[in-house]
Amino acid sequence: MTQRKILVTSALPYANGPIHLGHLVEYIQTDIWVRFQKQRGNQCYYVCADDTHGTPIMLRAYKEGITPEALIASVWTQHYADFCEFGVAFDNYHSTHSEENRALAVMMYSQLKAAGHISSRTITQAFDPVKEMFLPDRFIKGDCPKCGAVDQYGDGCEVCGATYSPTDLKNAVSALSGEKPIEKDSVHYFFDLANFADMLAAWTNAGHLQTEVTNKLAEWLQSGLQQWDISRDAPYFGFEIPDAPGKFFYVWLDAPIGYMASFKNLCDKQGLDFDEYWAKDSTTELYHFIGKDIIYFHALFWPAMLSGAQLRTPSAIYAHGFLTVNGEKMSKSRGTFIAARTYLEHLNPEYLRYYFAAKLNGGVDDIDLNFDDFSQRVNADLVGKVVNIASRCSGFIAKRFNNVLSAQFAEPALWAEFINANASIAHSYESREYGKAMREIMALADKANQYIDDKKPWLLAKEAGQEAALQDICSMGLNLFRVLAAYLKPVLPTLSSEAESFLNTTAPGWINTLEPLLAHSINDFKPLMTRVDSDKIAAIIEASKENLEKTPAVSASPAVSQDLPVAEPSHEHFEAIFEPIADTIDFSDFAKLDLRIGKILKAGYVEGSDKLLQLTIDIGSETRNIFSGIRSAYQPQDLEGRLTLVIANLAPRKMRFGVSEGMVLAAGPGGKDIWLLSPDSGATAGLRVN
Repeated sequence: MTQRKILVTSALPYANGPIHLGHLVEYIQTDIWVRFQKQRGNQCYYVCADDTHGTPIMLRAYKEGITPEALIASVWTQHYADFCEFGVAFDNYHSTHSEENRALAVMMYSQLKAAGHISSRTITQAFDPVKEMFLPDRFIKGDCPKCGAVDQYGDGCEVCGATYSPTDLKNAVSALSGEKPIEKDSVHYFFDLANFADMLAAWTNAGHLQTEVTNKLAEWLQSGLQQWDISRDAPYFGFEIPDAPGKFFYVWLDAPIGYMASFKNLCDKQGLDFDEYWAKDSTTELYHFIGKDIIYFHALFWPAMLSGAQLRTPSAIYAHGFLTVNGEKMSKSRGTFIAARTYLEHLNPEYLRYYFAAKLNGGVDDIDLNFDDFSQRVNADLVGKVVNIASRCSGFIAKRFNNVLSAQFAEPALWAEFINANASIAHSYESREYGKAMREIMALADKANQYIDDKKPWLLAKEAGQEAALQDICSMGLNLFRVLAAYLKPVLPTLSSEAESFLNTTAPGWINTLEPLLAHSINDFKPLMTRVDSDKIAAIIEASKENLEKTPAVSASPAVSQDLPVAEPSHEHFEAIFEPIADTIDFSDFAKLDLRIGKILKAGYVEGSDKLLQLTIDIGSETRNIFSGIRSAYQPQDLEGRLTLVIANLAPRKMRFGVSEGMVLAAGPGGKDIWLLSPDSGATAGLRVN
């Protein structure tokens, strides 16, 4: 297999606050992919950096009585420590406030300007007369011009979801001084994004993006590309624009360039060829993992900037969804998040790595950290299935055979089945379908445990003349455990490393090269992972209880705090995508549900939502309008005429798309794997099933 040369990045976390669990979805997702590539023998570099510029950094430093440089240095240390403890193994973790980033930002700006892609004009902005500074949109607050909600940001309402200009706000005041902003003129510099309309139309449809992202970008491209304001007025913490005193690069210009800067820093440390990865004719691979709320910057501005500066564009950009905790939205701007450090103070970080892996797929679906489900999955899968194999077999090998495995290979066919699964599991890792990979690995763990159950070594140990069979069976079990640990290595590096130490073997590459351990000495078994302690989960919830209140949705991606418009909430609560059973209910509770067989008469897309389909359903006595979050799995034309189950007595729910008058029942882990619970085609619409 030819070795690939790959450069991977995650979005840069903003240096005005701690890492939280929403951030970690992205870094764990990326780290798993990078570890998999390295395990496969590919040359893969993973770089990132703190995003350090902008008005929020400057103001926080002022508030704390320190310099911006001191603030970002302190935050960098905290961020890096959290990442390390969660096993996120960057090859280089840098800062956008670096000489490499300054030089590259100036270079790209100069090349874009020389090519005619930079222009300037005078604009009118909101200005704080007390603080004597221009105000970013999110530093202006007032009453929403649409619904009248108070204390809303200058770019969008978190109550009704409306977007608008800060000049449209009623009773607008500066969030810094409380004074009414005045209007003031200033010369600003713009990147002419429309110059790249044809290039972007081709690039966004050339397989570099997920299908749902390509479709969203098509809408933006069709509506026309606007000039992008890339300058900010002093005072501003950032890089000054060449030949423009008092003007600074907007943080979003130099932030993605930070990917290049971090890699340049790594190249200087290790003697790597920077141009091999970034030159226009580069044949290496470049991948960006990001949150779906910053797609506009990464899939339009960034490739256009690179193209205009005669540099290569990304091989692919992989967007992920948001994180909820126990069904509630996280909001960094409102302070409602569980900090990474809070989790680390109570629980094993590899629990979370596995849970996220079990929930992630290759799409942009949101995922929920449900603590009941979290405990069940970790306890059942990792402790009850995987580690249990080593625990069950190691005692016999230690007590009866002095920690030496059998020289005989008991079950070559079972071994071959485990090894031959490597191609399918590798494909799932490669395509970021981690949940699918975890399900396949756990199915193998079930087979290993079933093998041990069938052979009953605990009974053989009591029978005379069964020593050889006992050693063969337990040795086979430990060899199967070794395969499982190797498959899980991208997700659980610590567990896998401890398994290697226990088995007294070197770290394997990919599993297709693995050979069984025969007549091999192992070490004494030590517990590799313990069950999730419910008291520790309770401690996390207690420490974060003020952070688990319901709040409007914002991204769980790293760049959420950079004065950006709030993204549309993407996790709708109208569908019943069943998770593993949590709390039980009484039959009387179940009996309250009016379950009907409904016939889908009409299905269509919902404008403004990438998750919902609008369904017109005949439930026998009447037709109902129901919004259902099954768009990722079904096309509207495939649903019309189909029967499904409906909760008919659910209270109507008013949405900005209309009123949803019931709930369609579906099952599955999400993404494309959502199945309507269709009854037999001979059933009649309106039939009660409870």
